[in-house]
Amino acid sequence: MAAGRGAELLRPPSSAGRATFLELFFDLAFVVALTRVSQRFASLGDDTGWTLVTGFGRTLLLFLALWLIWSHTAWITSRYEPEQPLIQAVVVGTMFAGLIMAVTLPRAMEERALPFAAAYLMVMVVRPLVVAAALRGHPRRLVPIRLAVWASASAPLWLAGAVGPDRLVLPLWAVALAIDYLAWILGWPLPWLGASKVGSWRIAGTHLADRYQQMFLIALGESILVIGVVFSGTDYSAGRAAAFAVAFATSALLWRIYFHRAGLLLTDALARTVLPGRLGTVLERTHLLIVLSVLVTAVGYELVIDHPFGPPQPGWLLFVIGGPMLFLVARMRLEYEIFGRVSPALVLGSVALLLVTPALAHWSPMAGLSVVAGVLTLVALLDMLRGRGAPLEPPAPPIGREATDVRDPEA
Repeated sequence: MAAGRGAELLRPPSSAGRATFLELFFDLAFVVALTRVSQRFASLGDDTGWTLVTGFGRTLLLFLALWLIWSHTAWITSRYEPEQPLIQAVVVGTMFAGLIMAVTLPRAMEERALPFAAAYLMVMVVRPLVVAAALRGHPRRLVPIRLAVWASASAPLWLAGAVGPDRLVLPLWAVALAIDYLAWILGWPLPWLGASKVGSWRIAGTHLADRYQQMFLIALGESILVIGVVFSGTDYSAGRAAAFAVAFATSALLWRIYFHRAGLLLTDALARTVLPGRLGTVLERTHLLIVLSVLVTAVGYELVIDHPFGPPQPGWLLFVIGGPMLFLVARMRLEYEIFGRVSPALVLGSVALLLVTPALAHWSPMAGLSVVAGVLTLVALLDMLRGRGAPLEPPAPPIGREATDVRDPEA
């Protein structure tokens, strides 16, 4: 339903659908945020046992909160016209809140918990109310109202964790974040109104594909930043120079594997589905895993460049091996979502890393990163040979094919 009061905020059919410069500007705040996430992960390099687990869980929770802010914004600009002044104000306001979350993130579960939680809630509660007020009598106003109601339900947990004892921050925020993610999955159901499933929403598929690809490149750029900063800030040696080169090659391989066929065809895949919102929802979760895997891998770069031939530490395997392994698993998921099948090379690479992990626990960090680069090279070569000489395979997403009649006015 495009007619009625507030309809001028909706994306018109004539919209180009590409990401705007405003959104690229918005992403700058998340460059800072992802860098802070990597720094928190890197501080765990010498931890072991339960300390490593809890530290990783704390940082993961903060990353998931940031991701929720970013992905909600991507969906807003896929459904509403980003050239409208109000939507631009909403995006810039979200950017400021994201920047607050980024600068407080290093101590976000300690003395800076309150500003982190306040910035998060400003986006989750206030932003949808502003959009709902601007939509006025339009039926789509019910969606942001749903978001605000559910975010208000989890807000007391966020605030209690921020002002309470440090030992309660992780459990309270974990429950609050679980509520926020569950609400999204369920479609923010409310009494008498039911749910508004994201998969049935009308979106600009081209725009959403752009945003996912751009966020992957931002994460990859953050890994390149880590490589450069760490190497430039240490004493030069042949070992560190070799680690620097292998780390760069690994990032280049991640780029190649992501964009080889599947990552390149996100736009076409979303255009071919009857319900692009359903495929877009699944792709959002897949890219969450992909971006997280790149950040974790970048932490491995830092650890290896600092101590390329240091003593083996099993905790480092979480970053040096765990990040690339998570990437290959997420890339398999992406392959299935675009083509309805999985590349054997990705399966082979994942199994190879899994099998070699016990041995790597006794090798130097440089040896572990070199093995990762070798496995990723093998995956890239096998996929290249498999597709050489064959016509470009069109996307055939198995998700969203069914021709469902979407009559929900909120969609």
